[in-house]
Amino acid sequence: MIRPSRHSNGPQSSSSLTAQEHAHNRTTLKWLVFALIVATAFIVGFALRSNLPLMSSLGFNVGEPAAQTDAQTSSKNPYNSLSARVGEVEDLLASNSLDTYSLNPTTEAVLQEFLDQTGDPYATYFNAERYEQLLNTTTDEGYGGIGVLLADYEGRAYAADVFSGSEAQAEGVQQGDYVVAINGDDSHTWTMTEVINRLSQVSGGEIVITWMRTESREATTGEEFTTTLTCRKYSADNVTSSLQENVGIIRVKQLTQSASSLTSDAIEDLTAQGAQAFVLDVRGNAGGYLAQAVDIASLFLDGGVVVQVRTLDGTTTKNAVGTVETAAPLVVLADEYTAAAAEVLVAALADNGRATFVGTKTMGKGSVQVMRELEFGGALRYTAAYYLTPLGTEINGNGLVPTVTVAQTGDEENDTQMIVAVDTARSLAQS
Repeated sequence: MIRPSRHSNGPQSSSSLTAQEHAHNRTTLKWLVFALIVATAFIVGFALRSNLPLMSSLGFNVGEPAAQTDAQTSSKNPYNSLSARVGEVEDLLASNSLDTYSLNPTTEAVLQEFLDQTGDPYATYFNAERYEQLLNTTTDEGYGGIGVLLADYEGRAYAADVFSGSEAQAEGVQQGDYVVAINGDDSHTWTMTEVINRLSQVSGGEIVITWMRTESREATTGEEFTTTLTCRKYSADNVTSSLQENVGIIRVKQLTQSASSLTSDAIEDLTAQGAQAFVLDVRGNAGGYLAQAVDIASLFLDGGVVVQVRTLDGTTTKNAVGTVETAAPLVVLADEYTAAAAEVLVAALADNGRATFVGTKTMGKGSVQVMRELEFGGALRYTAAYYLTPLGTEINGNGLVPTVTVAQTGDEENDTQMIVAVDTARSLAQS
């Protein structure tokens, strides 16, 4: 065998160069394979860690992923709305369920449950038929043709006042009784507007009304009784006045569109008769037009805030305007059936120090409802604003507390509350 000399300085052979290159390539390949294995392990590990059930089955104890913030969830969650969630259920049933449902009654049931969850007792969905009947109402007064002044409390029609000598009074209907059925129809909660509408449709004929007498205004159950009444036109003055010695008494039953002008006439007439103090009686007044409450307050107030109105856009104020009719001492008389815009009137006079409030705590119905038509049919009623007193106290749910609390223990001829109110007004005139 011939061996090459170790000390040879000549050029290396081609076979020797090829072996070195192969060795270098093998080393490079090993590093590439190692890097590929590491990368693959990282990717697989990441995928496994994201699959919590699989990791658990493999025996790894991996905690829940870090919770996202509400803002992150809201921005990334496509089902962060009721409509999307209901839509998903509807799509699943349409694609997979053998059962069917009727669209209109299902819509009513779902929407009413949705509205109940808002906590707004006045929120109501009126289907197309029920809304059409509302649109056919022929009168905007709450007298109803049966001798009852009707009003709403949390969406339920009730008797705010029962006229003396009326057929309803003879049949035992009392202030505060709720309407639960008309001609046997108790399929829904009857609102004031719906009752008035139904009464206007049977003018001159008989109507069967089922009433409920509850132990408290908030109660939903109570003693029921049924009356058969003839719908006829009842004539009752909305604003009345009288004079007891030197105290002028003005009774306002409802804040209709003419209430402020009639009150102004009464002030002028009583002043001419020698009235030196006044009692403004709004017991049983279920409210009406807010503008009328502002205008009546302005007859006694020389400027100042009458009411604050809170809406989604913020809080605005309405101030006393016009010419003051009288600066004589004033007592405002109200009770548990004084509500809504009538409560605004009471609060305006009391908070501004213009009147002494006598009577009992008012109803606490300081909210405003609106009705909006829906494109698929029917309409939605909901609360859009709340009344606050001039000093910023929310009326709704709270009511107004009198300066002098007097429970009603007498009848019309021996009216305890009126006796105290007149005596208070007379003492103010003498002081």
